[in-house]
Amino acid sequence: MRTMERILVIKLSALGDIMQAEGAMHDIRRHHPRAEITVLTTPAYRVLMERCPWVDRIFIDPRDSRFRLDRMFSLRQRLRAEYFDLVYDLQQVGRTDFYYRWFFQGTPWVGGAPGCSYYCRRPADRCAADHFAICLKLAGVPVAHTLRCDVSWMADDVGDILQRTGLDRCPYIVLIPGGSAEHPEKRWPYFGELAEGLLAQGLRLVTVPGPDEMELCRKISCDMLLEADGRYLNIFRLAGVLKNAAFVVGNDTGPTHIAVHMQIPGLALFSDHIPAVFSGIQHGRFAWIERARLAELSVAVVRQRVMSLLENAR
Repeated sequence: MRTMERILVIKLSALGDIMQAEGAMHDIRRHHPRAEITVLTTPAYRVLMERCPWVDRIFIDPRDSRFRLDRMFSLRQRLRAEYFDLVYDLQQVGRTDFYYRWFFQGTPWVGGAPGCSYYCRRPADRCAADHFAICLKLAGVPVAHTLRCDVSWMADDVGDILQRTGLDRCPYIVLIPGGSAEHPEKRWPYFGELAEGLLAQGLRLVTVPGPDEMELCRKISCDMLLEADGRYLNIFRLAGVLKNAAFVVGNDTGPTHIAVHMQIPGLALFSDHIPAVFSGIQHGRFAWIERARLAELSVAVVRQRVMSLLENAR
C-alpha cells in the first residue's frame, strides 16, 4: 500500500522562467514536506534540476511534436504509470494544457488548463512569479518564497579562481556584456567605455564569458575569468562567481537573471524586447534601466546609476 504522496511539478523551460519558478518550487516543498516531488522538464535543464533541493526526481519530456501520436502515447503511458496525486503546472502553455486533457484528466491540477481543479490563468500584465503566487494561494499553499527566489544552491565553490586572480581579497563587480545572438537588440554596446569609467574610480571589474563571448569580453579592460586551462566556466561555476560579487551590471540575459534570483545587488539594462518587470527583476535587489533602443542609452547615465547604487549600498 502506497502512503507517500506523489507530486508532479511541470517546468519545461527556459532558464529565466526556471529562475522565477524556484521560489514556487520551494513553497510547494514546504507545503508537501513528506511527498515525493518529481519535476517534468526538458533535456537542457536536467542537470540544473538535479541540483534543485526542492525536488526528488527528474522526469524528462523530450518535447516531441504533438502530431507524433506514437510518442505522445508513449509519454502518456510513462506519466500515468507514475500515479501522481497532484500536478502543479508552472509552465502553463498550450502543450501542458494538452497534457492535462489527454494525460491527466481526473488528476487534481493547479494551472491554466480549462476545467482543471485550481484554474488560474496568467494575467497579461504580471510576471511569472506574481502569477505563481496567485496560483499557489488559490490551491491553499502558503507563499513564503515564491516572490523571493534564491538560487544560491546553484553556486559551486570558486575559491580557486578568486585566489588565482586576487579577487578573494577585494570586492569586485561582474559585467555581463553578452546575450542572445538571436536578439542583438538586447545587448548594450558600451560596456568597454563603462569599464574604463569604473576602473578610473578604483573599482575591480571582471567578465565571465560564455563560449560565444570570448572576443566580446577581450575588448573590455578588466579581468576575464576562465578556468585554469582557458575553458569558459560552466553555469555552476558562473553562479559561484556571481554569488561572491559585490555588484553586477548586465544585459537582459541568463547570467543577469541568475544574479537577480540569487539576491545579488546590481543594475540590468533592458531594451523594449519585453518589459523589465516581466522578468521578475522587481523581486530581487536589482535596479534597472529601460530604453526602446539600448544604443541610445549613454555611458554617462549608466555609470552615474552604478555609482549611486554602490554609494547607497555602503
